Amino acid sequence: MAVVPLGAPQPVYLIPPAEEIPDDDEDQPKPGPPLAILGPLGFPALHFGAASFSHQYNNDDHLASFAPVRAVRLALRYGIRSFDTSAYYGPSEIILGAALKAIEKEFPRSSYKVTTKCGRYGVTRADFDYSPATLRASVNRSLARLHTDYLDAVFLHDVEFVCDAVGPSGPGDTAAALHDAKEEYGLSDDQAGMVRGDGDRIILTAIAELWNMKDEGRIRSVGISGERALRLSIGSRRNLIDNSNLGYPLPTLLRVALLVLHNPPYRALDVVMSYSNLNLQNSSLEAYAPLLKTRAQVTQVFNASPLNMGLLTRLAPAWHPARAFPNLLDATERAVASCERWEGGLPDVALGYSMRHSMAVGMPVAVGLSSTKEVHESVKIWRATQQEEDSSARECKEREVVKVFEEGGPRNRIDLGGTPAANVDRAFF
Repeated sequence: MAVVPLGAPQPVYLIPPAEEIPDDDEDQPKPGPPLAILGPLGFPALHFGAASFSHQYNNDDHLASFAPVRAVRLALRYGIRSFDTSAYYGPSEIILGAALKAIEKEFPRSSYKVTTKCGRYGVTRADFDYSPATLRASVNRSLARLHTDYLDAVFLHDVEFVCDAVGPSGPGDTAAALHDAKEEYGLSDDQAGMVRGDGDRIILTAIAELWNMKDEGRIRSVGISGERALRLSIGSRRNLIDNSNLGYPLPTLLRVALLVLHNPPYRALDVVMSYSNLNLQNSSLEAYAPLLKTRAQVTQVFNASPLNMGLLTRLAPAWHPARAFPNLLDATERAVASCERWEGGLPDVALGYSMRHSMAVGMPVAVGLSSTKEVHESVKIWRATQQEEDSSARECKEREVVKVFEEGGPRNRIDLGGTPAANVDRAFF
């Protein structure tokens, strides 16, 4: 993503007058049950993922059109009244902020929540900066971009790249990390507050600065995020992946949440967001979410990227690292084929699976949305998962796809198996 450096001139996206924004049939919500509100922080079941407002997912023509503001407005009309973005997502904060500003008469700031992330500003290890001064500057810039004087949550972005590495150096097992291999992953009870080295100290110092900004009223909730990373050793990409945590984001997220809780000032994180860990290909987060809430006392856990960064679509993005693993691509192609006769295909099945399973453990799902069409489809799928008469056929299809990944995927594995192709051009899911 083309991340705008702190202090650099900012891209400009004009805020259109509200009366110029088209407001046609496609801009009106379909009648139906309202979205559920989950947890004590009051987030809706669907959390608008605004990483889509970047060049990673859309071109300039789309980003400069009315499409973003129309998608945001329709989402709000449906009750999707929370939005997720990041300083790392190129112009996302700017575009989202412009959209929200354009419709502020219909939806004032008090009617929705905004979450963002700080600390990551590029794709290399050198692009992570968790220093207090940088985090404060980043939050202040986010406030300006989003036209607000407070943020509902701020996540320290992708902590697994910064904290100390704990866990096996080879392929691992997220399930074993909660049982027989607890100690190896730093998750035994007597390791809860153990500071392993400089990486952990950087995390604690960074979180302390976010607590300061919460106490000042700039931030309402403090948290950490982590993605499902693919650990490769490929020449020029080696600087991206020099940390054995990269294959183990869930054990790492739990360890870091415990680290924060058991070190001064002994405050539990408010929020944790995990990417690509509760979907048809990998449902590991289901076992970790309850522990994040009970052991680490985290108030709210979020599930992001139900389509596994685009893997669970008809065609994975060209940059997706799964393209380096033929066995995973083959399984995905079989999953696509198995859903050919299902309305909406594999994406529909995948979204429904993630939404239903997230609801079962009280987690909002961050879904990337770019257009009114995608907003309508996402709400339609969520409603279908809540209707008993529609659930049996959907669950049967989900089991069929899960079996495809279990037999050839792999599924719920830290390592993806096979040998990565030499032309991989991204290191992350």
